Amino acid sequence: MTPLDTAHAAMEAAPDDAALRMRFYDRLAAAELFLLLEEEAEGDKIRPRVFPVDESQIVLVFDLEERLTAFVEGQAPYAALSGRALAGLLAGQGLGMGVNLEVAPSAIVIEAASVDWLAETLAHVPDEVEERPEEVLSPTGLPDALIGALDGRLALAEGVARMAYLVGVTYGGGRRSHLLGFVDAIPGAEPSLARAVGEALTFSGVEAGSLDVGFFRPADPICARLARVGLRFDLPEAPKAEATPGLAPGMDPDRPPRLR
Repeated sequence: MTPLDTAHAAMEAAPDDAALRMRFYDRLAAAELFLLLEEEAEGDKIRPRVFPVDESQIVLVFDLEERLTAFVEGQAPYAALSGRALAGLLAGQGLGMGVNLEVAPSAIVIEAASVDWLAETLAHVPDEVEERPEEVLSPTGLPDALIGALDGRLALAEGVARMAYLVGVTYGGGRRSHLLGFVDAIPGAEPSLARAVGEALTFSGVEAGSLDVGFFRPADPICARLARVGLRFDLPEAPKAEATPGLAPGMDPDRPPRLR
């Protein structure tokens, strides 16, 4: 069972539960997906295999490479990319998404309109401001759905930061909020981490909620206060042996693939 399988099973067991449906889409957006192609990618250009279903067309994706292999009963060209990148790629193309069809309990067809909605939901970019907390407090009043969404997202953020602390904060001028403070994030990872937190908030189902994101070095004095009162999330370390980033189309968030 993959995280996508688990989220799909929960959604199917309670079809009227909007929070569980949003959690499934959150898992889909965060997952690494393997997109079946017609032929090998040419640079950053890919040509997905398109299948007719009823009166629509879909592409096929799988959340494990082994599942793609099982579906085609052998080897086939594919592109590895995140669910969020795939939604952006397909948006406006009139293409739906067949997920894990015939090979997993999470098999589902997502219609083109739902793909467009997902891409639009994920397109929001957090605002960047310069503000430092004057008071750091224990987090209070946050719903369990948000804590679970953050935990799920951060569990997938391998090797991009050492840890994160969730705290309550008060800024100069009296503004109060909650802050997720990342400690020792690798340079360049800040935008993607902020985006992931924003998406966790969106898909948690918390209405009109907000959550600030901060980035700190281990030597910053505020880190001691974060550790003292904050809810700690340990991010997984990157695997010891990694493939060179950017070789698979879609794996570099700054250079997403293009359809051809």
